[in-house]
Amino acid sequence: MKKFNQLLFATAVMLFTTVAFAQSSIKGKVIDAEMNSPLPGANVLEKGTTNGMTTDFEGSFTLTTQSTSGEIVISYVGYESRTIKFNGDADLGTIVLNPDNSLAEVVIVGSGVIDLAEDRKTPVAVSTIKKSEILARGVGNVEVTEIMKYSPSVFVSPGGGGFGDSALFVRGFDDTNTAVLLNGQPINSQEDGRIFWSNWQGLSDVANAIQIQRGLGSSKLAISSVGGTVNIVTKAADKQRGGSVRFLAGNDSYFKTTAEYNTGVNDKGWAFSFLVDHWQAHRSWAEGTFGQGQNYFFSVGYKPNEKHNFNFLLTGAPQFHGQRWSQRESTIEDDPKFNQHWGYTSGEENGRYTSDIESERRNYYHKPVMNLNWDWTISEKSSLSSVLYASWGRGGGTGPRGEGRLRTPDGQIDYFAIEQQNFGDPDGIGNSGDYLILPGDDDVLGTDDDEDGNYIRRASVNNHSWYGLVTNFNTELNENLNFNVGADLRLYRGDHFRQVVDFYGLEGWANDRPDGAVVTETFEADPWAALFDFADEDQRIDYDYSENINYQGVFSQIEYATDKFSAFFQGAVSNQSFEREGRFQTDENGNQVTRNSDKINKIGYNIKGGTSYAINEANKFFVNAGYYSRQPFLDNIFNDIRTSNDFVNPEVDNEDITGVEAGYEFKIGDNFSAIVNVYYTKWENRVIQEDDGVNTNGTPNDPSDDFNTRTFQRGVNQTHRGVEFDFMYRPTHWLRLNGFISAGSWKYDGESSFDEFDDDTGELINSETGVNRDGVSVPGLAQTTMGLTARANITSGLSLDGGVKYFGNNYRNEPFAALTTRNTGKIDPFALADLGFTYNFNIGKERLTLRGNVFNVLDNVVVSNSDRFGFFNTDGRTYNVSLRYNF
Repeated sequence: MKKFNQLLFATAVMLFTTVAFAQSSIKGKVIDAEMNSPLPGANVLEKGTTNGMTTDFEGSFTLTTQSTSGEIVISYVGYESRTIKFNGDADLGTIVLNPDNSLAEVVIVGSGVIDLAEDRKTPVAVSTIKKSEILARGVGNVEVTEIMKYSPSVFVSPGGGGFGDSALFVRGFDDTNTAVLLNGQPINSQEDGRIFWSNWQGLSDVANAIQIQRGLGSSKLAISSVGGTVNIVTKAADKQRGGSVRFLAGNDSYFKTTAEYNTGVNDKGWAFSFLVDHWQAHRSWAEGTFGQGQNYFFSVGYKPNEKHNFNFLLTGAPQFHGQRWSQRESTIEDDPKFNQHWGYTSGEENGRYTSDIESERRNYYHKPVMNLNWDWTISEKSSLSSVLYASWGRGGGTGPRGEGRLRTPDGQIDYFAIEQQNFGDPDGIGNSGDYLILPGDDDVLGTDDDEDGNYIRRASVNNHSWYGLVTNFNTELNENLNFNVGADLRLYRGDHFRQVVDFYGLEGWANDRPDGAVVTETFEADPWAALFDFADEDQRIDYDYSENINYQGVFSQIEYATDKFSAFFQGAVSNQSFEREGRFQTDENGNQVTRNSDKINKIGYNIKGGTSYAINEANKFFVNAGYYSRQPFLDNIFNDIRTSNDFVNPEVDNEDITGVEAGYEFKIGDNFSAIVNVYYTKWENRVIQEDDGVNTNGTPNDPSDDFNTRTFQRGVNQTHRGVEFDFMYRPTHWLRLNGFISAGSWKYDGESSFDEFDDDTGELINSETGVNRDGVSVPGLAQTTMGLTARANITSGLSLDGGVKYFGNNYRNEPFAALTTRNTGKIDPFALADLGFTYNFNIGKERLTLRGNVFNVLDNVVVSNSDRFGFFNTDGRTYNVSLRYNF
């Protein structure tokens, strides 16, 4: 027995020794391929076992394996996993993880209502910008639209250069015809489709991803995606605990500070996230384009069990900024930073002389957005996703009222002289027709042919309340067939009027209301004050009206997919009702009354379908086609939205959009991929109604003044064709290249009609039919663009990046033409370059990120595009540097 016990003991020792020696020690450091920074918390797992660990703060790990040979799998949320073989002890050195193009991990909630391209097997033409790039490029004194400019067929206009005044164009269509979605909810204006990017200054701080779907896109909603769809996915209540503080400084005294914190998920399923920031600058680049704003974000998530997931979000970005409109070419040549809309005010405060910049054109707005997401996993095959949302926009833009503007010899507004002029008014009550002729005064154009009179600054107020619901039910009918159906409901009310901001020495303002009453109150052009402090009905001037827009839509999609083949069919139908309430109406005796228009309903619909075929993992073809019958915007339904309750006669019909696109995807491993897209978009029966900038005597207005005439065009047709090529190439693990070429041919077709009205009386001045626009190129946009970006990891923690973009084939607008019937030449082609760097480093156990950007490195001040007045936009070099502390 004793010998048996000894034998048993010896055997156990041998087995233990064998096991002990059958292990290996594997070491390594995991870093991000794009930012060249450590990835703390990355998962390291011995394949086929539960043996694993996570990397430390430096991205390093040492794993003791259970066998002497095998494989380890390294993974991190938002990155492609890597599998590495080992045989015995090994130091794997630096292990680079590439960002995963999938956005599945980005969408924490709302996966059923956020229509991302990869959620559908049939591809679309798409560019995706992840959070790392947004943080690198999209913070501070550049527009959120700038993040998107290195994408095929995307053109970003500086729009004069003020904070938030840029415009986005996709395949030659502006943002009234490019749908923008925030977490699945549409945010284009219900009235005219516009996107006011100044309202969304905080998106670069809270966006997890931005996806630009060119053309038909994958959205199932009946939305205005003629050019494409921009999906913005924001943060939700973050699953991981931690936070950061960032300080950023830029040119022209720009300063921004941001703080955020995430509690992580507690044991009861709750998580909270917070973000606040403040920014300010005395100008963006051009003169008089000062700005200031804040951004706030609050989100709470709750996951009671595996079937339900809730997230509540509140965010807003109140801001104000001085604006600059596009300029004459001669002005740009003399002084590209010139801005005619500002001047110095002077006064005395606490016994000291003060002098401040004030802009005649000041935009101010505050638009809190709130939404509640609910994801319900009904079964393994079925789910329901819904978002209930609301927004309350308050604010507007300031401008002149009256004929008494005075300027200094250098062309700026002379507020002191204006006050002295107003002080000379006999009764202190000004009006647009009360002239006080002062010798030697020059108007904005440098001539002395305008009468001088009273002058005040007014604000055009655009308040709205918007409530909506988007819900989508999805089910797998079988392993190849997926079906979903949903609804899109919206209630919208907009209030529009003008109020006085500053009397400049007057006691009141008269002759600007149907009842002839004198207005005596002023209201601050401030985004926080605008939430609750705006003019009552008896203190409003010039115009005062509201509209109600109700929208009900249903949509559905069915998709069949195998490993190689996929096909989908999608359809949506919607009803949209419009009703107007005019409060500056008059009865037969000339008395002021309030009248409601009749309600008008418009039915719209769209159908889309497509198919794709994968020859193998490296080669895939796809074709998509669609047709939209889109309801006209509210602004095109009424005769004159500001003064009339009458519908346009004859009634405006729906616009018709037909789109066809085809693409080919090619990949070589993980290091090279390329996509070629060709597209054709036919837009028929377009309606264009706008102030045309031409006086009734045929002379041009200064665009800083209120307009005198209004044009209404019907039956405008456009055809946009083009080809796009973009690629990604990673020649080594430390260098990544992205490039694209897009060439378009965007032209008007056939004939249209044209009516011109006096903007004050509504009288028809001129009417033409059979206006020939056939073959005229769409002006104002570069139809050929090329770009190349690069990111290089230099050393541990340091990376450099940059890009260059070429713009060509850009046709000029005909100066002061009410409609484009010919091309008058082209804007000279040009190229702009950007550079940036990122350096991640540690101080003790604390991780910091230093980031720097220079936009338009060579300060190439060029004419970038022209507007409908034949004026031009320019922009110059800007820069910023930031330091982020992560904890």
